Amino acid sequence: MRFHSFLADVVVVIHVAFVLFVVLGGLLALRRPRLAWLHLPAAAWGAVISMAGWVCPLTPLENWLRRRAGAAGYDGSFIEHYLVPLLYPGALTRELQIGLGLAVVVVNAVIYHQVIRRWRPAPRAHRVS
Repeated sequence: MRFHSFLADVVVVIHVAFVLFVVLGGLLALRRPRLAWLHLPAAAWGAVISMAGWVCPLTPLENWLRRRAGAAGYDGSFIEHYLVPLLYPGALTRELQIGLGLAVVVVNAVIYHQVIRRWRPAPRAHRVS
């Protein structure tokens, strides 16, 4: 039972790391542009999950592991259970969920604007003879 509890905690850590990567991973692309190929699909997934009101597959996995460990799972999503209480004391509304998804899109659009500006080749100056 302790092993399942440990695995559930590992899933939570992975989930938190993924959420942070979704929101802020574009900052890593400022230094390592190739990470954009990993980050952009992750950010799109995170935004769609939030805006569509879906539950990330890691949430049922964590709940299953918690039940296997003899603990109770929880209703709702990972964000509702762990992150929203930290950020917003009230319950997660559908509007807030959509807003969080849009925030992911806007934050990453701003970051990738900078990534593109930084890594786009400078235009060549024309020589006048």
